[in-house]
Amino acid sequence: MADKPAGAAGGSLYIVATPIGNLSDITLRALEVLKTVAFVAAEDTRHTRKLLSHYRISARLISCNEHNERERAVEIVKKISDGASAALLSDAGTPTVSDPGYRVLQAAISANLRIVPIPGASAAITALSAAGLPSDAFLFAGFLSHKSAKRRARLKQLANEPVTLIFYESPNRITALLQEVVELLGNRPVALAREMTKRYEEFIRGPAEDVMANLQGRSDIKGEVTLLVSGKKDDAGDVSEELEDAIGRALREGSTGGAKLSRELAARYGVPKNKIYEMILQVKAKLNAGNGEKGDGSHG
Repeated sequence: MADKPAGAAGGSLYIVATPIGNLSDITLRALEVLKTVAFVAAEDTRHTRKLLSHYRISARLISCNEHNERERAVEIVKKISDGASAALLSDAGTPTVSDPGYRVLQAAISANLRIVPIPGASAAITALSAAGLPSDAFLFAGFLSHKSAKRRARLKQLANEPVTLIFYESPNRITALLQEVVELLGNRPVALAREMTKRYEEFIRGPAEDVMANLQGRSDIKGEVTLLVSGKKDDAGDVSEELEDAIGRALREGSTGGAKLSRELAARYGVPKNKIYEMILQVKAKLNAGNGEKGDGSHG
């Protein structure tokens, strides 16, 4: 391991990302750290022991979770200050990111200890990479409140964000969250990722109403869920050229009616259906006028 910077006391605290499902997703650097630290502070020692056993790593484990983190932070910082190095792990993904560890991290910073992030898996980034939604900018919102009033208030705050929104949710609340997304943010394009990196990994993409209907038709939903919601689009005028091209292609192909097309494009572009329908009528009129000018033989 690298030397500590000047002024840092004691050992080091390693923030170690671990697999979100498939154990093969751990990094070589993470394994090196876990083999060499004096102890591992784990969200659930039973869960972490399975990971360590899989890689034949013997390490002293102590629990550090939402119930005891405040007390554990004092103990962990004391040990590191005395010269021991430690790894901080959550059950899956990156510690402190919607997971326990923040209090330990803050205590270690206050004690001027060396903090070393060991990057690896993150459910948010993994889902974003395969969602098919804009990824040049995004807002990670983590877990919303279990209380409906607080959850709805937060969604209203996020309603005008122009970037992709990322949420974590449990399987028993995901349908309710999608219902609130439709109600408060509109029938936007979404991507739902479930059981990522595991055997039954699944991505469901489409308008929020369609994804919600898909889940409602199931007898059971299993696995932690990551939900990505397209950001708010500007008014139709700002995407009019792209919309006109999409409408023109659809009308020339004749594959769908105006009402269905307006629903599909409204969900794709985040533009109200009535505005889309008006544009369909305008584009249709242009196409009809163009066909008339070119004569009966034209396929314009």
